[in-house]
Amino acid sequence: MEKTLIILALVSPAFAETHDLVIYGGTSAGIAAAVQAKRMGVSAIVIEPGDRVGGLTTGGLGQTDIGNKQVIGGIAREFYHDIYLHYQKPEAWKWQSKPEGNFKGTGQTITADDEKTQWTFEPSAALKVFQDWIARDGIKIVYKQRLDRSGETKTISHDGYLVSKPGTTAKGVSVEDGRITSITMESGETYSGKMFIDATYEGDLMASAGVSFTVGREGEAIYGETLNGVQTGQAKHHNFVNGVDPYMTPGDAASGLLKWLDPEGPGEEHGSDHRVQAYCFRMCLTNHPENRIPFAKPEGYEESDYELLFRNYEAGYQGTPWINSSMPNKKTDTNNRDGFSTDFIGQNYAWPQGSYSERDEIRARHLKYQQGLTWTLANHPRVPEKVRNDVSKWGMSKDEFAEGNGWQQQIYVREGRRMVGDLVMTQLHCQRRETAGDSVGMGAYTMDSHNVQRHVTAEGKVKNEGDVQVGGFPPYPVGYSAIVPKKDEVKNLFVPVSLSASHISFGSIRMEPVFMILGQSAATAAAHAISEDKPVQEIDREKLRERLLADKQVLEHADSSEAGKFIPVKNVEGTVVDDQDAILTGDWKVSDLAQGIGSGYRHDGGMPAENPATATFTLSAPEDGNYSVELASIPNENRSTKTKVKVLVHADPSEHMVNQRIAPTRDNTWIPLRDVKLTKDQEIKVVVSNEGADGYTVIDAARLLKRP
Repeated sequence: MEKTLIILALVSPAFAETHDLVIYGGTSAGIAAAVQAKRMGVSAIVIEPGDRVGGLTTGGLGQTDIGNKQVIGGIAREFYHDIYLHYQKPEAWKWQSKPEGNFKGTGQTITADDEKTQWTFEPSAALKVFQDWIARDGIKIVYKQRLDRSGETKTISHDGYLVSKPGTTAKGVSVEDGRITSITMESGETYSGKMFIDATYEGDLMASAGVSFTVGREGEAIYGETLNGVQTGQAKHHNFVNGVDPYMTPGDAASGLLKWLDPEGPGEEHGSDHRVQAYCFRMCLTNHPENRIPFAKPEGYEESDYELLFRNYEAGYQGTPWINSSMPNKKTDTNNRDGFSTDFIGQNYAWPQGSYSERDEIRARHLKYQQGLTWTLANHPRVPEKVRNDVSKWGMSKDEFAEGNGWQQQIYVREGRRMVGDLVMTQLHCQRRETAGDSVGMGAYTMDSHNVQRHVTAEGKVKNEGDVQVGGFPPYPVGYSAIVPKKDEVKNLFVPVSLSASHISFGSIRMEPVFMILGQSAATAAAHAISEDKPVQEIDREKLRERLLADKQVLEHADSSEAGKFIPVKNVEGTVVDDQDAILTGDWKVSDLAQGIGSGYRHDGGMPAENPATATFTLSAPEDGNYSVELASIPNENRSTKTKVKVLVHADPSEHMVNQRIAPTRDNTWIPLRDVKLTKDQEIKVVVSNEGADGYTVIDAARLLKRP
């Protein structure tokens, strides 16, 4: 009998721990989801692949990117309130005296005197808040348990656009009738649940469950976005000074390229590609001698890794290539700035779909690169003395990430996989030209992509590509359908971090407060799906909205009541051609301001050009008749008063000089150029040039307006 029992025990399956809600990923979104699950009476567990919760919020990103604080509600606002409470305690101030009133912070995170929130904080303070929440709510966390991703879905290319082939599940995910029943870790530990949340930056559970996703940048043709895909025309910030040579032997292309240059770049302008915006470590530095660890040369340091940095200085760059944002206790959140900095551009493409060992290798390369960079800036003789003296005052903080000698485990994954759901958030949603229904939170930050590649220009010089920083739009809703998969794929999964969004819209959404907001909303919806016994795609949206509002989530905002200042082409009288459909030559830049016909407008940067930039609008008459040929213009005192415009009508061309500083005479938008008589399908061209301009030349749209 005893022998029989032993045999049965040996062959019994491993115990599967069961909860209502299984949350994979202990990021800020995962912790917010767990807190909300507790409040909803739903049993939950958080599975954290590493050994620290909070993701980037506890991983060095203490300078909170917000955009508009008023749209941060619910548990996310509670977090920043608890940060405020933490710093009201005298014992929180070890390396400096407690300031009078609130710690102000800098830039967008400045805290007003009467605020009960604080938006800048040390990593250790953020970790303490989350740990206090976990203890308060009795949240179950398991650490160092990684999902068995063997056999997970990979992307395939469709004319440069990378999308997954849905339906293939990894070894660690069990799916029955479109529902995840359990997930299994590499250790063999299994966790069963009714609902699941993927709160990872990479979208590991989503991909392993066979859900559609993409990696990289969508070209303009995919969603009609002007700011997605390859963006050499947006290369205005965080770039090299002019004249940096890319070759091992300067001037000799045959000698080969220096390190970190992409020989395949830059690619077709506005085209799709596989590239991912750069990662880095958000360093927590200090200049306080008692707490400072001087920058050290890493093992295996290679001077050649920094040749482009040296050449940038030798070509005229003079700055210190980082942004030090002040944190309490004489610390910083230090981020990338200028052409060669903490972003390890082009060295992370394999991360989103990489195996754990591949990611470990990528992280190690990033760490070595960034440690070498800090030592180089502080010590190398080819770095200007002023910069060396400045950098040498700083070092890693002894009391942050002590296990890594001041360096954290969490790398800044700015973008991983992104789900492709029934709703894909795009530039059009961010700029309020389209509105996502069933809001579960709001985004408010600039559409922000860091550089994705370093390439050689046609002139044989070094430039970065991929940086886009376009704002000027009001807060916008993130729709419920962007955080759930398509119904025919998985019926009980939420994806609040690697959500369904294009590359450029994700650049706005991807802020830690928004992830907390979406994590809370996902947990709320999970509880509703359980109680209603419905797939996540079919829950009562109005009931969900009522609960979110009751829990102080912000789902709409006064600043976003109007869809920006864009005028959709379909709402304009006449036959209209937008600037995105014009034939462009020269350097036209997409405006940072949210206004104009259709996709907004472009300008020439206000700089005189040796080779004039032109925009050709081709218009076709819909029927026989008399028409007014008109040009859309957005006036400003910095515009050109003598913008050259040609109207080409077969044998009857005409030239016009337009003053773009004054308000257009028709509907404050349109400048009539001339009247023409056309037959059906007859084409004319309107050609705008910046030749001889005395200010910014602007292009927005051209039209034919039928006249009596």
